[in-house]
Amino acid sequence: MAEDLIEEVVVQLLRESATTLPSDVIEALHRAEATEESEVGRSQLRTILKNIDAARRLAVPLCQDTGVHVFLVRGNADAAVERSILSGVARATAEIPLRPNVVHPLTRENPGTNVAEGLPHIIYHPADDDILEITVLPKGAGSENMTALAMLTPAQGIRGIKQFVLDTVVRAGGRPCPPTIVGVGIGGTSDLATGLAKQALLRPLDLPHPDPVIAALEEELAEALNLTGIGPMGLGGSSTVLGVRIATAYCHTASLPVAVNLQCWAARRATARIYPDGRVKFRGSPFEP
Repeated sequence: MAEDLIEEVVVQLLRESATTLPSDVIEALHRAEATEESEVGRSQLRTILKNIDAARRLAVPLCQDTGVHVFLVRGNADAAVERSILSGVARATAEIPLRPNVVHPLTRENPGTNVAEGLPHIIYHPADDDILEITVLPKGAGSENMTALAMLTPAQGIRGIKQFVLDTVVRAGGRPCPPTIVGVGIGGTSDLATGLAKQALLRPLDLPHPDPVIAALEEELAEALNLTGIGPMGLGGSSTVLGVRIATAYCHTASLPVAVNLQCWAARRATARIYPDGRVKFRGSPFEP
């Protein structure tokens, strides 16, 4: 598959995700504005919706923090795919433009391209078909800094999971720019749980979990979190979260890892599928057909 095509797709994905939101997120924000009990909260949501419309019309980023980039790649990916993603990120940073957020953790040196050791983070999932699917999930610092991991005991069970999620969101308050989407990873190992929490954010808000038990837990947590009173931008109200998304993995018999990864109201994501004949289809998430 031609590297220049993949690079062009990556640039378009970054442009799309930086300047527009998926339809399910916009619809959820409209529902929140319609049902918000606080006048201050409604005012915040109206401002958010105006911001979304202006960003789309002017083709400019939704938020000054354009984030760091997590890519999920499905298919037969080789070194050429990674080269294309890296060059696409650097190009998009200059062309869109995106804020150069990537710095050395100690010296804070900034290469100015959003490309450096370890970033963008690329997660590969092999597949047998010839379709290359690339998903980008931009993550701003306000929400990413609220990430939390708990290594619960099996005895703490579902009650412990609920308490940890509630405590994490309440402790975060207005810092992750609510209303947020709450990604929860349950099971696996510590690193797998945190990865699951982030990847859970890719499931659209209008797509329930296929497991009815997990779907019910998502709804229960969302209802409880919206009773906390944190509200839009942390200024009070009934719209603290747009939804909860859970992803799971089997874990060690003596462990119960749980991770929470929050996404701000600007829940940016975009997916593209590149076919062997060169056709490209853009989608709002990897869950869309």
